[in-house]
Amino acid sequence: MKNLDESVKKPTGKAVLSGKYLTFSLAGEEYGIGILKVKEIIGMMTVTPIPRLPAFVKGVINLRGKVIPVIDLRLKFGMEAAEYSERTCIIVVEIREGDKTVPIGLVVDSVSEVLNVRDEQVDPPPSFGTRLRTGYILGMAKDEKSVKILLDIDRILTAETMEMLRDGVDEKSVKEGEQHD
Repeated sequence: MKNLDESVKKPTGKAVLSGKYLTFSLAGEEYGIGILKVKEIIGMMTVTPIPRLPAFVKGVINLRGKVIPVIDLRLKFGMEAAEYSERTCIIVVEIREGDKTVPIGLVVDSVSEVLNVRDEQVDPPPSFGTRLRTGYILGMAKDEKSVKILLDIDRILTAETMEMLRDGVDEKSVKEGEQHD
């Protein structure tokens, strides 16, 4: 995902990153995901744990009969875990895996707003050297007050993690009584 499901390049070779982003906070920092990747935002609900998955995989939810894995983005990004509050929510996104899309729930501290980002507001991700992986960062959207980290949601979860999720999550993992409408 370069620009909300498109890989558009300007004549200069620079990717076009303008568009609408859903912004949210994690540990006091602001992030953005292309709005076309977002399917819905739901309040925090009971998550059924699945054994033998990484700690950042909280488990699964049953959303209107569909089993959806849930990832805590704080833990995925190596941040300290936090107690869930009334503002904590799950952003349901669709991750591209090969030629299909897979719904994934992302636990975030709070959702902020839908932000319209122009190309001139976006700087490339900073270089932290070769040891730090930042391939999931599209760019840094800046305005007069803040900087928001624009995420390539398709790159946040590695192929290895997606395979673990696929193997660890099946329709029998969620009890019938935990459906959310």
